Amino acid sequence: MLLDLVHAGDVLSLVQGVIPDPPAVAPPGVGEKVTTLLGWAKWGGLIAGIVGLLACGIMMAVGRRNRSSMAADGASGIPWVLAGLTVVSFSASIVSATVA
Repeated sequence: MLLDLVHAGDVLSLVQGVIPDPPAVAPPGVGEKVTTLLGWAKWGGLIAGIVGLLACGIMMAVGRRNRSSMAADGASGIPWVLAGLTVVSFSASIVSATVA
């Protein structure tokens, strides 16, 4: 089994120079539509983040009086919402850096 993996690695190293690695190209007529769809998804994610922050704030305000667990849940949700907003905002950059 290990010998097979070593042999496969040798074959791959020999063939790597032969296999072409073309850049990603959108099919004709699809690029603009996909860009629009991604823009809508990003917009929706940002709106969801704003709603999430508002919900956390409301939970903290309502939970201030005799509902400390609700206030704590609201406060603990803020970092998660901010992390989600960060991922949505930088998603294209993260993917570009990972793939390139």
